[in-house]
Amino acid sequence: MAVIRAVGEVVAWWAGLMLLWVVFISSVDTLEALVGGGAALVGALAARAARRAVGETSGEVR
Repeated sequence: MAVIRAVGEVVAWWAGLMLLWVVFISSVDTLEALVGGGAALVGALAARAARRAVGETSGEVR
């Protein structure tokens, strides 16, 4: 169950960050979409790691 929640969180972050990327780029071609997707994935993983780090320091374990 924890793995499903973790994957869901990363996918949600990725989708939000990818949406922001598409909004800021006026015309998106294949290469820009791949770069944006990769950058969004890195950002999503960093956001999950940061949220987990804050949760562990405050006594919560998720």
